Amino acid sequence: MSSATIDIDTCAACGKEGGDSLKACTACFMVKYCSRECQAAHRKQHKKECKKRAAELYDEKIFKEVELEECPICFQPVLQASQSKFMSCCGKVICNGCMYAMKMSEGKDLCSYCRTPPPSSDGENINRIKKLMDRGNAKAFNQLASYYADEGTEGLPHDLDKANELYLKAGKLGCASGYHNLGQAYREETGVVVDMGKAKYYYELAAMGGHIKARHNLGVTEATAGNWERAFKHFLIAARAGNKASLDVVKEGYIRAFVTKDEYASTMRAYHERHKEIKSDSRDKAAASGF
Repeated sequence: MSSATIDIDTCAACGKEGGDSLKACTACFMVKYCSRECQAAHRKQHKKECKKRAAELYDEKIFKEVELEECPICFQPVLQASQSKFMSCCGKVICNGCMYAMKMSEGKDLCSYCRTPPPSSDGENINRIKKLMDRGNAKAFNQLASYYADEGTEGLPHDLDKANELYLKAGKLGCASGYHNLGQAYREETGVVVDMGKAKYYYELAAMGGHIKARHNLGVTEATAGNWERAFKHFLIAARAGNKASLDVVKEGYIRAFVTKDEYASTMRAYHERHKEIKSDSRDKAAASGF
């Protein structure tokens, strides 16, 4: 009997009824077992179907479109890291427009979120970040990692091992940028040996967390491997989220018939709508002033 047709209120191996006491297979969730022994005994029979369903579930997660992170003040999406800044006082990532508006209205260089003055020294900035890390702020781990990755930043030594360790911690705590940066490290041999398998894995985790550049990089990785269908799924998602590089690939894909006319049209509309969402007067002024 196929495991897909087994009553989920009974053990897939021995048929014992168990109700809530049965434990589902954590890979496919299609069958349940009353014990580890029954799961092990049923493994050979179940393995192929389990692997197939697990791959389907993973693809459902990886190709799900996730909302972009918003500025906590204006609640507009932030598309690129360069359009925002991590604040070591409160641990928030604030868009350049809101920081610019604060400076223009108050005439002071204060945090737009908590009104705290900037740190007076590199040491004070690092201490603030470490306090945030003690409270489990994922973005603080990512920020400190970037200082170790960039030689001489904030008075810290150049330490790629430490940077990658902190990127991983940031990712595990929920910072998609941490996973993306770790993927970049494995792709570019930054403190680790080049490993495209690991690079892809961390890009996937970052993409599932809403990191659009990681999504584009996934498309590139899949295209390089010849997996064009998967590649264009990623490019379409990233382009709809506002990524220009992915949109350019989608345009080329339409010309080469990798992308349908309807996909191309809907993606173009979504791309332009996204850029309307992230546009504001204060952001435009901040960009014009080089803020």
